Amino acid sequence: MGRPGDPELLRWGETLAAIARTGLAFSASVFERERFEEVLRVAGDILAAADGNVRSDERVVEWLRGVTPGMAGYVTPRVSVGALVGNDAGELLLVRRPDSGAWLYPTGWADVGYSAAEVAVKEVAEETGLAVEPERLVMVLDGLRIGQNRSPIYSLVFHCRLVGGELVSHPLECLDAGFFARDALPEPLAGAGTWADHAFAAIAGEPVEVLFDRPRSPTWRRPERAPTA
Repeated sequence: MGRPGDPELLRWGETLAAIARTGLAFSASVFERERFEEVLRVAGDILAAADGNVRSDERVVEWLRGVTPGMAGYVTPRVSVGALVGNDAGELLLVRRPDSGAWLYPTGWADVGYSAAEVAVKEVAEETGLAVEPERLVMVLDGLRIGQNRSPIYSLVFHCRLVGGELVSHPLECLDAGFFARDALPEPLAGAGTWADHAFAAIAGEPVEVLFDRPRSPTWRRPERAPTA
């Protein structure tokens, strides 16, 4: 059975919803549309089972409103861009997000007209007042798969060098901001089990490769859990 916030149930529900919405975008058959709408209702129930804050009927109405005919209606994940910024003490810059209250590296939606690296610079400046220079891409993650997000998001994360500014958290962009050591990370920390070690290795200047979600086989099976004693 799923538990509230179960990342696998969230992923399954959002995936079914995406398939159904894309089907509605390309289908003119009344019978096919009825089937896709039924799939949407199943997806809504799955999300409601995974997250007690989700109302299935409201989510289905929201999905149906967003259906657009043709290629424009093909549903894909949104893209966010984040930044890993360290200080001279080897601490990592984190912000407390206003939407969830969880701590995470500065991140935000990819903006039209900006390169991904430019978004990283902009987000750090907007959220913390600090100026940074992107050094390298270090992570490409599926937010749903790692349990960091509750909607379909691909996250591109850059290691950025701190070059100036003064740390001041933006009152609308984040609840708080600060630099934290590896053994003194704040709670709750969004998806830290996936990215924390990699992030600290990156800001320490270690030659890390890009961290990404490895393919699963089969894709939809839950990850194997270690046996308990």
